[in-house]
Amino acid sequence: MADMFPVLRVLGILVMVFALAMGLPLGVSWFAQDGVWRVYPLAMGFTLCVGAALWWGMRRHARELQPRHGVMLVTLVWVLLPLFATLPLLLALHQVGRPLSFTHAYFEAVSGLTTTGATVLSGLDALPVSVNVWRTFLQWVGGMGILILAVAVLPLLGVGGSQLFRAEAAGPVKDAKLTPRMTETAKGLWGVYAVFSTSCALAYWLGGMEPLDALMHMFTTVSLGGLSSHDASFAHFQSPLLEGIALVFMLVASCNFALYFVALRKGHWGGFWRDPELRATLTALLGGGLFVSLLLWIKDVYAPLDALRHGMFNVISIATTTGYATVDYLGWPVFAPVLMLLLSGVATSAGSTGCGIKMVRMLILVKQARREMTRLVHPRAVQPVRLGNAVVDNHVIFSVLAFMLVYGGTVIGLSMVLLLTDLDLVTAFSAVLASVNCMGPGLGHVGPTSNYAVLTDFQIWVCTLAMLLGRLEMLSFMALLTPAFWRR
Repeated sequence: MADMFPVLRVLGILVMVFALAMGLPLGVSWFAQDGVWRVYPLAMGFTLCVGAALWWGMRRHARELQPRHGVMLVTLVWVLLPLFATLPLLLALHQVGRPLSFTHAYFEAVSGLTTTGATVLSGLDALPVSVNVWRTFLQWVGGMGILILAVAVLPLLGVGGSQLFRAEAAGPVKDAKLTPRMTETAKGLWGVYAVFSTSCALAYWLGGMEPLDALMHMFTTVSLGGLSSHDASFAHFQSPLLEGIALVFMLVASCNFALYFVALRKGHWGGFWRDPELRATLTALLGGGLFVSLLLWIKDVYAPLDALRHGMFNVISIATTTGYATVDYLGWPVFAPVLMLLLSGVATSAGSTGCGIKMVRMLILVKQARREMTRLVHPRAVQPVRLGNAVVDNHVIFSVLAFMLVYGGTVIGLSMVLLLTDLDLVTAFSAVLASVNCMGPGLGHVGPTSNYAVLTDFQIWVCTLAMLLGRLEMLSFMALLTPAFWRR
């Protein structure tokens, strides 16, 4: 239990920092006069008090964080911070006469922070504007990772911040330092994120969005989150120009931010385009979009230009785990939405703001399968697995195989739990897969024209667990359940 004390100390600091984030919807509410500004000081004050109490009570347990501390802290952050994020939702919606249950509020908060983009709310256009700002801002904060932000701005974490960075960073290869200090690396990644965010907001505004709409949709585009302030999602705007802008930034955000950081730091982009994962990611996204566009044209669903517009936007939106929709793609030939759902698991890079398996893992698995097939014919052949010019260490391959086993078991297990509740197969499987991939809309009753409010409270808790496991990449959470984790 004493091992938890330094973790709780840092958690208290992070909770206090998170409380300050509520200042944004407070400012928007006061400026827009949406009638709910008083709820934010209450939520902020309570969150600050809890964080301060944690920090003060554990202030004498300051020491360097070890690897298992990082795992514990990451898990606690993603499970507990949504509890505080629910406060503005519960208080504001109660004040406007639209009370929300705790189950729905926690689901909405988890969906925001994990950048899933699933929602249980309807009538979004009529919500207080500050509530929509808070929902979308949660995605922006969760996009690059709360703990990476902490490593960037809290020198209190010291050297132990590297353990948080490795525990929080997505993908199988986490030990390569971009700079000598992890703090500099985290600041660099957040700097790139901020530049893309500013560019995206300006592009939306110049493309015709109202300033607050541009801000909110920037939050959910660069984070690949996909929540919108409109029930019609991106279809509300009916603008090919805005769809094109969103398309560009979704593609940008689906690639490894470390590549941008290195390219900007060194002043050349040669290595950026030579990265095998980046090429595979863009090939999957653009190739999938073009293939579905061609299918929609051949099947006479749309005219050629409309097929290209709707096919590219919706496929890339779903495949990057963003989840915007401009049409009801469940009316397309069934191959298309199923392909889009499957692409959401693999078509983003490690180090991006997307979730799912990550393209680098798929590349490693394919190369490992090819090596095993070669060994069947040439048992003594020495054929290392390579990504670009680098040899992939066997421990990374074993880690990927373990992840895939846990990923598959999680999707199947949680789908079976939903089937036990008499949910139909398509809705159950797609809801779990969309939640684990942090993608948002699924198929069946949770498709693009509906939302997760059609599910029962128990089914919503299952999907909430799936979102948390997907954002934690499962192995961190599973490690907590092993006896070896708690042994000295």
